[in-house]
Amino acid sequence: MPRMFGTDGVRGIANVELTCKMAYHLGQAAVTTLGESIVVGKDTRLSGDMLEAALVAGITSAGGTALLAGVIPTPGVALLVRELGAGGGVVISASHNPPEYNGIKFFDAEGFKLPDSVEDEIEAFVAGSGLEGLVERAVAAGEEAAMPSGPALGVAIPVEEACEIYINHAVDSIRAQGIDFSGMTIALDAGHGASALTSAEALRRLGAEVIAINEDYDGTDINVQCGSTHLAPLAALMEETGADVGIAHDGDADRVMLMAPGGLEIDGDMVEAVCALDMKERGVLAGNTAVSTVMCNLGFVHAMRDAGIDVVQTKVGDRYVLEEMREKGYAIGGEQSGHMILLEYNSTGDGLMTACQFLAAVKRTGKPVAEAVAVMTRFPQELINVRVRDKHTAAQNPAIVAAVAAAEEALGDNGRVLLRPSGTEPVIRVMVEALDAEQAAAEARKLAEVVEREG
Repeated sequence: MPRMFGTDGVRGIANVELTCKMAYHLGQAAVTTLGESIVVGKDTRLSGDMLEAALVAGITSAGGTALLAGVIPTPGVALLVRELGAGGGVVISASHNPPEYNGIKFFDAEGFKLPDSVEDEIEAFVAGSGLEGLVERAVAAGEEAAMPSGPALGVAIPVEEACEIYINHAVDSIRAQGIDFSGMTIALDAGHGASALTSAEALRRLGAEVIAINEDYDGTDINVQCGSTHLAPLAALMEETGADVGIAHDGDADRVMLMAPGGLEIDGDMVEAVCALDMKERGVLAGNTAVSTVMCNLGFVHAMRDAGIDVVQTKVGDRYVLEEMREKGYAIGGEQSGHMILLEYNSTGDGLMTACQFLAAVKRTGKPVAEAVAVMTRFPQELINVRVRDKHTAAQNPAIVAAVAAAEEALGDNGRVLLRPSGTEPVIRVMVEALDAEQAAAEARKLAEVVEREG
């Protein structure tokens, strides 16, 4: 049976794969596993109300207190857990996925995502029919047990000005640096998601002129041809307004993509490069290290090396970046997709905080955005997905090993080869980077042919 939890919580088509019954039991699990009080937030999806009702029913049926934050970015829930001293937090969101999907993800009392071992406990609890199942099995074993009732039941309490707490946190982090964004014009695409309630307001309080689109939402338009995965509307807005920089969020605003005038897309690697260099300059780059994943652009590694900054690479997934940061005490880590973690400010990827710290770093350079991000030269990447018989053993095939070695020799120090099994499909992802796009494509094609034949 496949694992219920993916790389970022439980996710599926709402009311089909992710059901109210499942949400109810996950609500109970939050109380039995994390603690009595649970912060609950959601993005703008139509199914959010339905799943929130089921989740809160589960929390209160287990005797817990549901602290209702309403529509709020995912990092806002992580912050509120700490601010309110809650036992944990739950976010109802499917991040960048289409509107018909939804998800449920958890934070512990410190605002961190749960380790696999705790997720396994929750999964076993849900598979055993939740608290009702526990009670039934206890009674069958001759023990005294009953569901909470009467005064033992929990309550749901709205969190007053939840988004205001989150906005103030971001604004204060910049003001503490003695800087603001006055004189800066920002184009913002809220993606019909949770950032509609937070990002523009925070940036305006910091002195920027903000021209925003897709701040309205009806629950069916989140992430649809907009936001961080569809940058064309942002590019058009920038061209129309002459903005200095563009910002685009996904549905729950735990990530951000940026844009410079002329349509230059600024991905997570480039954002992390600018921020890491700024942190080193200010003497706050813990361990003189930036954390990224094996999929980061080689240009990022070169830029950091040239600046005397060490790079540690992890498996793909922001949870693995965070694990490395917590274990070694590093302060910054991120992914090319726009997830960036700045542990001084929050315990998870935070799109608004990332944008704010990036803009502050750019302002300190005194340069336009396009010049500021030129500290990193992005290497052309070619990615080919190849279907194989066994994705777990293909990379050890002698013919494939030889083909990888040949490609690496051809690329030398100015290129890179990465073979990575897909987490969900019988596929090997063949990625080649080189200084020249044609060379990257040619080497990737040659390698993909060998993987397809031998894998």
